[in-house]
Formats: sequence, C-alpha cells, structure tokens
Amino acid sequence: MTKVRKETRARIVGRERVNLPVTSLPRIAISKISNDSLSQRVYQSLKRDIITGVYQPGEALSEKDLAEKYASSRTPVREAAVRLQHDNLLKVVPNRGYFITKISVQDLVQLYEYRAAVECACAELAATKNSDVDLMKHLEKLAHTEYKIDHRESYIHFITADTAFHVGIAQLARNQLLLHAVEAVRCHMERIMYAAIDIGYYGQLPGREHCVILEAINARDPRRARQLMYDHIFGSRDKVLQLAGGSNM
Repeated sequence: MTKVRKETRARIVGRERVNLPVTSLPRIAISKISNDSLSQRVYQSLKRDIITGVYQPGEALSEKDLAEKYASSRTPVREAAVRLQHDNLLKVVPNRGYFITKISVQDLVQLYEYRAAVECACAELAATKNSDVDLMKHLEKLAHTEYKIDHRESYIHFITADTAFHVGIAQLARNQLLLHAVEAVRCHMERIMYAAIDIGYYGQLPGREHCVILEAINARDPRRARQLMYDHIFGSRDKVLQLAGGSNM
C-alpha cells in the first residue's frame, strides 16, 4: 500500500485526527449554521417578550419591524413566527402579518385540564421512582420562594422558581415525554402570571402546597402526591378563572 493510501486509510478509521478549520466548510453549510442560530435567537427573544407582556394580546406585529427590533433579516423572523404559532403564542395571517394570541376562558379551562393530566402523572411517578436526593433538596428550596406584594422583581423571581419547581417534579418522574409536556406548557403559565402582575394581582403564595406535594413524594405515597398536585392545579385554576371574569387575556 502506498504512503498516500495509508494516510487516507488512517483518516477513515480514525488513526489520524483531522481538525478542519471552519473556513474549509462549504459556504452553504456555514450560511445554514448562521441562519439556524439567528432563527433560534429571534425565536427565544420574541417568545420571552410575548410571555412577559411586552406585546399585548391581539397586537399586530409586522415582519419588517420585528426584523429591525431583533437585528435580523426577515427569514429568521419568519421561521421564528412559525414555531411560535406552533406554541400557540402567535398567529400567522398570510398577507396581514403576525398577531399575538389571546387567552380566552375556554383556553384557560383546557390549559388547566391538560396540566392536571400531565402533572398529576408526574407527581405520582415521582413518588414511585424518586431517588434524586440533590434534586429534592433543590425543590424544597424552590418551594419556600416568597415574593413581596407590589414588588414586581420579587414576583418575577417567584415565577422563575415556580416554573423550576414544576419542571423539577417532572424530572423526578424520569419520563422524557412528560418532562417535555411540562416544559412546553409552562410558557403559557408564565404568560398568565405576568399578565396578573400587569393588573396588580399577585395571587396567593402556594409555598405550603408545594411543600406538602414534596412531602408525599418523599414519603413515596403516589396516590397522595397525585391528589395534592390535582388540588394545587385546580385551586390555581379557580383563582385565575375568577380573575379573568369571562374576558380575554
């Protein structure tokens, strides 16, 4: 075998490590990586702004304005909009633009029904499978997160902790499908909680409810864990529905 053929074979079977510089990649590949990264950035930024109430429900957004705001071309904005429509945060109307979705009373009812179906299963499985001591300690800390009335920053901190708590219960369940479902639904819960701040409603601190759920999980009592999560979710639903008062959010 010639020297050239031996070197070629060495590269194929991994005997020689080859580090190709980025500039050696085809221009089309580099462009695709760049566009994918930009699209992801626009998606995350626009999603966060919708959730936190920068844009109001029903508000119309133009592709051009969004491209300027997020320092992007129109293509990444368009791609982000399609993903946000799938998340039910944005509605794409051909030849008209993008519109921030509203949250109706029916939407709220369905949201909480979905949460109950998914998160009660997570609590039950967590009580059955739980063996992550470090995560349990972290969840106990999150469960004691408090906020001050009329103090927006402390409530925003609580929203983050509340999301981490519910996602953490799903992590204890050790079921990737359930975990993805909880992560996906939290953007809608955060949006509701941010909307409540804007009208001066902070709700009731659910710390005690979080703690007893953890107690049931730690005691490996799946039936009680499931029931406590059910009570927690539907108790929250009743307060939010009362707050909504039959109007769109």
